[in-house]
Amino acid sequence: MITIPASLKPKSRVQDLKERLDWGEPALTIIDVRSREAFNLSHIMGAVSIPLNELVGQVQMNFELERDIYVYGSSDEETAIASTLLSKAGYQNVAELIGGLTAWKAAGFQIEGN
Repeated sequence: MITIPASLKPKSRVQDLKERLDWGEPALTIIDVRSREAFNLSHIMGAVSIPLNELVGQVQMNFELERDIYVYGSSDEETAIASTLLSKAGYQNVAELIGGLTAWKAAGFQIEGN
């Protein structure tokens, strides 16, 4: 029996995101707010690079307010800042990916880069 993954949570584990990706959930975006250099070295498969200092402007130009967004940065603190910025800009479905890329790699999930 196939189970439907849980809906977006404000603080999400990497397993929560992986379940949604495995389910084939098309209506979500993964945003990496680290520097482009860090992103180019390694990032979660399917993530887009939008550095923190460009975040709100880029997201407002490209994503509707209802979109489910998973965000991660270099640390949980940077991730929380990004989430707060998006929430203040009117995005209601924002999830902080706890542990970010480090947790994703530790779980053995697919990345791009090294």
